[in-house]
Amino acid sequence: MSDTVLEAERAHLAASRAALRAMREHAESLSADAAGDWVSREVLRGLLDQRIAALADHPDTPLFFGRLDRAAGDDLPHTIYVGRRHVHDPDGRPMVIDWRAPVARAFYQASPADPMGVALRRRFGYRGGELTAYEDEPLDGRPLEQSRILLEEIERPRTGPMRDIVATIQPDQDEIVRRDLATTVCVQGAPGTGKTAVGLHRAAYLLFTHRERLTRSGVTIVGPNRAFLSYISSVLPALGEVTVDQTTVTELLGGPAHPEDPAVAAVKGDARMAEVLRRALWLHVRRPEEGLLVTRGIDRFRVPEYEISEIVAALRGTTRYGPGRAMLAQRLAHAVLVQMERRGQAPDDRVQDAVARSRPVKALVDAVWPKLTPEQVLHRLLSDPEFLAQAAGPHLSPAEQELILWRKPYRSPRSAKWSAADAALLDELADLIERTPSQGHLVIDEAQDLSPMQLRALGRRCRTGSATVLGDLAQGTTPWAARSWKEVLEHLGQPGGEIVELTVGFRVPREILGFAARLLPAIAPGLAEPRSLRPGTGSLTVRRVPDVLEAVAGTVRELLEREGSIGVIAADAAVPAIASALGGAAAVLGPEAPDDARVLIVPATVAKGLEYDHVVLVEPADIADAEERGLARLYVVLTRAVTSLTVLHRRDLPGPLAG
Repeated sequence: MSDTVLEAERAHLAASRAALRAMREHAESLSADAAGDWVSREVLRGLLDQRIAALADHPDTPLFFGRLDRAAGDDLPHTIYVGRRHVHDPDGRPMVIDWRAPVARAFYQASPADPMGVALRRRFGYRGGELTAYEDEPLDGRPLEQSRILLEEIERPRTGPMRDIVATIQPDQDEIVRRDLATTVCVQGAPGTGKTAVGLHRAAYLLFTHRERLTRSGVTIVGPNRAFLSYISSVLPALGEVTVDQTTVTELLGGPAHPEDPAVAAVKGDARMAEVLRRALWLHVRRPEEGLLVTRGIDRFRVPEYEISEIVAALRGTTRYGPGRAMLAQRLAHAVLVQMERRGQAPDDRVQDAVARSRPVKALVDAVWPKLTPEQVLHRLLSDPEFLAQAAGPHLSPAEQELILWRKPYRSPRSAKWSAADAALLDELADLIERTPSQGHLVIDEAQDLSPMQLRALGRRCRTGSATVLGDLAQGTTPWAARSWKEVLEHLGQPGGEIVELTVGFRVPREILGFAARLLPAIAPGLAEPRSLRPGTGSLTVRRVPDVLEAVAGTVRELLEREGSIGVIAADAAVPAIASALGGAAAVLGPEAPDDARVLIVPATVAKGLEYDHVVLVEPADIADAEERGLARLYVVLTRAVTSLTVLHRRDLPGPLAG
């Protein structure tokens, strides 16, 4: 490695940072006051604020991480630097190309077999934001050696939130990231394969490629819980994307959820409930008990009962419930106008609207097609056994109906304490009443744990858009966890979505992954055993101890002498005792935990999606026994370590691990 070359590259980095500062200063100098009116000024001000935020320099991350020296023969620049965002000099010449630009694709995809017009690829090594090394890969047909810089970046210890992986995206990951916006992609990814990072980087890529369209229609990241969202929160801002919403299914569908028996939630989450809800809503539409009489001046107009019944029958089931009420009023008014015309009058649209708003028409519409809220319908369904039986028909057994009925019905919809499963039912009803707006793109992580009704709710939000669905069938921990991605896509309303699989891990050492994979025949027999590129010899320690709490404290003290983050994962019920044993040396994962906490105590139920350099797993049998799919939960927590895993147990290990 030449010092002269390194100094030249450092000089280009310094010049690029200066150019980025100049771009930001120029954006800050712009004023929204030039816009003609208040609304335009506010819109322009918001766009400028977004532009300024996107041009922020992160001094602890490299501005560029690669370089392409192109072969002669095209009009592109000979040298192209690839980084997190586009940077140009005062004359508009590019100094760094955004990794999402088409020309940058060769950085991830070029190979000796297909150099894609590239003669040499250079990777850069960094410490913080300082360039420390470079590594050249000539694409002249000779086989490439394993990149040392690439491996070091993948294995680099981590603390705090998740980092982006733009410098280490692999060819199969890049293919997924760059899929077209119209394509819904479902990624089955074993632990450590980077599926979450792929989903986030696809969102960033789509925003870059379809900026105007997605700015209007929106992009949302949906994660399993707030701890997960906090962990991934820095990735998109580091890539210059600051306008993407990040939420959980619970928050998206209505906020706090009341606890509920999993058996009840499983029935409510079943796809059959969609038809039960549809029937329950339309059961509120009644036959008219009398005709309509409208008086205008000295004239009286009657619409007979049979004609009203025909109008209701024609509308029922052909429109959403809410618009149907308005259409019924207009159809009734039209029937009155027909009679007016027969008497020689010449009514216009204004007369029809006036009749539709008249008291007799409103009273009839309220009697035949009453105004309803989702809460009113679901409250009645879960409170009234006879109504539930009528709506359920052949779709729910008597035992299932009995299970979901409230034991002590709430007095009114307003006083009801809705569960997470109820929130999905309310959302279904809301869409039956009024159409749910669709967004441009959803990224749905840990999708294997969503119920069919929750998937339907998310599907409505990408009805005219697309989705990136991420998950691992082996990590399904809910009683309704998916067994097939094909079924997930059907519930999502995207049956034509592509299903791709990532089986090669880059983060979890092979020794740890192999130990966890002993559980696969019991939890997901159809999945292939994942592979890891990191041997990780010595990364796994399994110890039987007489006192688990004492062993945890001692293990954490030893790990504090090593670099990297430490996660102590245990069954939820054991967390308070472990926190007491560790005292001030650890914080329990949650909103109160300091951002710079080196040691975090993690309840097993919220560990999904998180990673730590070192994991101390406490009493695996307690985790396996805590819930119906406890072995799947255990598989999740066994695969959270990226450097070392220490398993401490006093009880016997669960059967598949005992060998």
